[in-house]
Amino acid sequence: MNLFELTRALIDIDSTTGREREIGDFLFRRLEELVDRAPGGAVERMPVEGDRFNVFAAWGEPVVVLSTHMDTVPPFFPSSEDGEFLHGRGACDTKGGIAAMLQAARDLLDEGVRGFGLLFVIGEETDSIGAQMANRHPRGSRYLINGEPTENRLALGSKGNLYLALAAEGRAAHSAYPELGDSAIDKLVDVLARLRDLPLPSDPVLGETTLNVGTLAGGRAPNVVADQARAEVTIRTVGETAELRRRVAAAVHAVPGVHIAEIREVPAVHLGSLPGFETTIVKYTTDIPRLGAWGEPFLLGPGSIHVAHTPVERVAKQDLIDAARRYKDMVRRLLDERI
Repeated sequence: MNLFELTRALIDIDSTTGREREIGDFLFRRLEELVDRAPGGAVERMPVEGDRFNVFAAWGEPVVVLSTHMDTVPPFFPSSEDGEFLHGRGACDTKGGIAAMLQAARDLLDEGVRGFGLLFVIGEETDSIGAQMANRHPRGSRYLINGEPTENRLALGSKGNLYLALAAEGRAAHSAYPELGDSAIDKLVDVLARLRDLPLPSDPVLGETTLNVGTLAGGRAPNVVADQARAEVTIRTVGETAELRRRVAAAVHAVPGVHIAEIREVPAVHLGSLPGFETTIVKYTTDIPRLGAWGEPFLLGPGSIHVAHTPVERVAKQDLIDAARRYKDMVRRLLDERI
């Protein structure tokens, strides 16, 4: 398969999170072919959970590892093609990146380059369970090149993500007699207003912290005072969060009957750069904070995040060609850095 055929083949495998086995088997076979083509390598399935696994291959002791995720967000839809773009779920997030990494690896091997590896993980779109498991079993690499859609620019940093699940408790009553009840929705709306009014930190590189109320639900019926309500909030962070978390907790605790049901955090990161590469800043989070044991991180990949997760997801064919070339160049430069 050429680069475009491989990308379409990957897109046409439904690998929405939790369904990664088929694409994992496909990639394992492709990497076996590369091992046969360039002796001295090895490929393995790295068990994660149940029948789910990461895939890792290396030629020699891996100084540099190219890595991205196999899973996609739902809903699945297959590939299509026009003169400029490949379309389909995962086209840019990140099956185009996988194909470009495989192309770069094949070119490097044909040129006799060794000392690098490929790591494809599961679960990035939800809990990053694949990256977390891989981080417990590093392979000694010094550098990690992570693939996400950056329009083929090296990202100098990516924001963190502070996730909050909020729950409010009240007392039901007939809506004609609201004084007999205690509205959980009113309490939760009060807390959300307080959160939206919080002063949020900024960073000279990563920019402003942002807050989004993503889901809001509650109550039993329009003529019943709500006895329960819940909301989910994400805060895109730019640095240390101890003070921000203190302020969040104070805002929540200021309203009796509302509490934080769950909190998860992925930290913001500052990333490496290389001379001659155009740079950018990305506002999304990646697996990089959960792959610290795999080396100094870099972030680059084909396509735009603005069409990822959308019904019009696509990647430009030229972006794929350029990404393969950039990955190849990065591996060579970082191998030279080792000396």
